[in-house]
Amino acid sequence: MKVNIQAINFNVDRKLVDFANERLAKIEKFYDKIVSVDVFFKLENTTDKENKITELKLLVPGDEMIVKKTCKTFEEGVDAGADALERLLVKHKEKMKAH
Repeated sequence: MKVNIQAINFNVDRKLVDFANERLAKIEKFYDKIVSVDVFFKLENTTDKENKITELKLLVPGDEMIVKKTCKTFEEGVDAGADALERLLVKHKEKMKAH
């Protein structure tokens, strides 16, 4: 599985990249045919504390899953997004078994 990370409106630090790679590697347990995951970090210019947007785009053969989370930290966004992707992958796998 390939993880592509892009930061929009800021420079991403190494710790965040390592955290995202480590957390997203765990979703391979749920579905082994994952092609790639694209991670987009966006910094929104608002006075809100929750101004960090994390968008995860997961590619599996024949399907694409997108999860978008807005949180106080990017780490929190990656964690919440990965949890949502895990649930989506389990549903996808069950749907594939039904066919």
